[in-house]
Amino acid sequence: MLALRLTRFDHLVDIGRIPTLRTVDHSDGGVTVGAMVRQHEIEDSAEIARTVPLLHAATPLIGHFQIRSRGTVGGSIAHADPAAEYPAVALALDAELEIIGPDGRRVVPATEFFHGMWSTSVSDGEVLTSVRFPEWGTGSGFAVEEVARRHGDFAIAGAACGLQVADGSISRATIALFGMDQVPRRATAAEAALIGARADEADLLAAGQLAVEGMEPSDDLHASGALRLRIGATVVRRALTTALARATEQSA
Repeated sequence: MLALRLTRFDHLVDIGRIPTLRTVDHSDGGVTVGAMVRQHEIEDSAEIARTVPLLHAATPLIGHFQIRSRGTVGGSIAHADPAAEYPAVALALDAELEIIGPDGRRVVPATEFFHGMWSTSVSDGEVLTSVRFPEWGTGSGFAVEEVARRHGDFAIAGAACGLQVADGSISRATIALFGMDQVPRRATAAEAALIGARADEADLLAAGQLAVEGMEPSDDLHASGALRLRIGATVVRRALTTALARATEQSA
């Protein structure tokens, strides 16, 4: 925001060295990531790759390694750029976000956290302190796909997807689109259409089309709304294809 001259501040406060904001805790079927955990720490973590693979898969797509060495999990989510990967991951995984301020602590589900471009539930005087991601367990597979003009650029459109397979059928599905609206969007109709389908018969092309049905992305310098719809359907299909292959392999 500062580099693009979109805003300026009278004061900047560095919270990067507060120890409680730099921890990663595994408990009760979930992983709680402190808001100031660096993105490169997520990228380099074998434990995150095992427990929250969607978060791990999204990280290399964020900017360049210089950005990931300074950027944080909480910073990306609280910034709420509509083309960013981490907000979509939080939405796809039904993450819970802890916010602390003068009136105490509160937890907001990801479905209620994003209000609009660069706008969230965090009020003046509050700080996002951690994000809790549920673990899906065995038989699950995840993937993130996006299209950008160059690697490291903002995504024209992208999808974060997860599938869980049990007894040869899809038992759980999540699809979150980014770069398609002012906030990341869950494709609930496409998710519902996939649940119950045989893993070897699932129509992922139709799921991709259904995922963008009814969406009206805007035109800008990077792409028209019509192009975004085509890209959105394609990246959903690609992400679901990879996620399904991984889930099937795990469930075998």
